Amino acid sequence: MSLSARPRTTVGCALLVIALCAGVTACGADGDPLSARPYDADPEVSFNAPAETGETGEKADPDKPLEVTAEDSDGRLTDVTAVDTSGRYVAGELSADGSRWHSTAPLAADTRYTVRVSTEDDDGAPGRKVLTFHTGRPAGKARQNVDVLFTPKSGLYGVGQPVVAQLSVPVKDKGQRAVVERALKVDSTPRVDGSWFWVNDKELHYRPKDYWPAHATVQVHSNLAGMRISDRLWGGKAAPLKLTTGDRVVAVADSAAHQLTVYKNDRPINQIPVTTGRPGFDTRNGIKVILEKQRMVRMRGTTIGIQEGTSDSYDLPVYYASRITWSGEYVHAAPWSVGSQGSENVSHGCIGMSTSNAEWFFNTVHEGDVVQVVNSDGHQMEPFGNGFGDWNVTWDKWRDGSALQDGAPESPRPEDTARLRPTPV
Repeated sequence: MSLSARPRTTVGCALLVIALCAGVTACGADGDPLSARPYDADPEVSFNAPAETGETGEKADPDKPLEVTAEDSDGRLTDVTAVDTSGRYVAGELSADGSRWHSTAPLAADTRYTVRVSTEDDDGAPGRKVLTFHTGRPAGKARQNVDVLFTPKSGLYGVGQPVVAQLSVPVKDKGQRAVVERALKVDSTPRVDGSWFWVNDKELHYRPKDYWPAHATVQVHSNLAGMRISDRLWGGKAAPLKLTTGDRVVAVADSAAHQLTVYKNDRPINQIPVTTGRPGFDTRNGIKVILEKQRMVRMRGTTIGIQEGTSDSYDLPVYYASRITWSGEYVHAAPWSVGSQGSENVSHGCIGMSTSNAEWFFNTVHEGDVVQVVNSDGHQMEPFGNGFGDWNVTWDKWRDGSALQDGAPESPRPEDTARLRPTPV
C-alpha cells in the first residue's frame, strides 16, 4: 500500500499510521522542541481501516487486530491509546523503538473507537493524530451471546460475601476464559487484592485474599458486551452490581468447648453456649457464610436422609434460623436442647442455642457474615456447591483457579498508558 496518498479509500482491517518525520521544525520558545505545541500529523497519516463515515459506512472487522505504525525512520510513536464508546481501553504493545503498536486484546463488535496517536520526530517535535472508526459484526458466522448474571442482589452484606458471575453459555477453553475474566471488573473502596475462580464452565466466584474490609463499597460490572470470545461466542448483556459491607462480624463455634463466640471488628462481643452435631451427624468444620435468614422454618429429618417414624425423625417449626449450608446446617433456636447447650453435642448438625440467644444472633448478623466451626469431628466444609465455602481454599490455590494466573495484563486504564511508551534511546 502506498503511504504517500492521503486517506480517501480504505482496505483491510488493521490501522496504519505514519508519524510525521523529518522536514518539520518545532515552534517552541528559542527553538526548544519540548515547549512546542503538537503539530497536526494529518498530512502524513494514512490508514487502511475504514475511516468513520457514519453508521451506514464501511466497518472494520473486530476479528482483526488494530495496528499503528511509524513508517519513517526519522520518527517514532510515543503513545497510543484506543478506547470505545463505553470507555473500554484496548490493551496493546508498543515496540521498544517506537516503530509499531498493535492490540493484544480483541476489539468489540458494533462500536465506535477513538484512537489517539502521539508521535515524535528526530528533533523531538511532538505530533498528534486522532482517528475514529466503527467495528461491525463478523460476516457469515452464527454467534451466541454470553450473558452474565451477577449475584447476590445489590445491598448490604457481611465481609465474607463472595461475588458470583453466572454465564448463560459454557466457556471451556482457557484462552476464552481469559477474555471473559478480563472483562469482569470488581472495584472496591478501600481497594483490596482479589481474584476470580472458575468453579465450572458457567460459574465464577470473586473474593479478596482476606475478607472484605468493614464498611467497604464493592462495585461489579462487565465490559464483555460486544467482545469476541471465540468464533461463535460474543459477550452479551450484564447488569451491574453494588455491594456494601457492614461491620466485620465473625462467629466461631467451638464444637469441643460447646461455645460460640461472636467477634465484631475483631473484638468479642458475646459468648453463647451451644450444641452442635452429635456423632453420626457431626457439624462440618471450616468457614461458612450466612446464606439467608428466616424467622421460622419447618425442619424435617427426611430432608437430611432420616427415615420418617424412626427414633431420629423430627418435624419441627424452628425460629430465628440463619442458614449456613444448603444441605441444612443452620444457627437457630433450639429450646428443646437447652440442658445440653454448653456441655454436649446433641443436634443433627445445626448449631443450636436458646431462643433468646438465637434472637440476638439473628438480629446481629447479615447475609455474608462468617460462621467458622472448629474442633468438630465432621468433614471439612465443601468449597463450592453447598453454600459458600470459598474461604476454605488457600489464596495460592484460589489464584490457580483464575484463567489469568500467568499474569496476563488487563486492559489498560488511562493512568496506565505510560507503560506503552518506548524506552528512550
